[in-house]
Amino acid sequence: MVTEARKLHVIEQVLKIKSEEKLAAIEDFVSRTLKKSKKEVHSESPFQEFVGIWSKEEAAEIEKAIAESCETRNPDDWK
Repeated sequence: MVTEARKLHVIEQVLKIKSEEKLAAIEDFVSRTLKKSKKEVHSESPFQEFVGIWSKEEAAEIEKAIAESCETRNPDDWK
């Protein structure tokens, strides 16, 4: 029953979506997920199913955030 309640919650959230772009992204994700489960595809990476779910803008934003916060070094931090 918990699974059914979760499904209903997801449906309620989808019904609130106003953005055509977000709705299209969800449709694409669901479509690809169902196709993969039917084929029983085993990828080399457990994260393979998430490839391509971000838009180019979202990917650039994440990449920028990583570059700004994770890829900077302060020489004094090693002391």
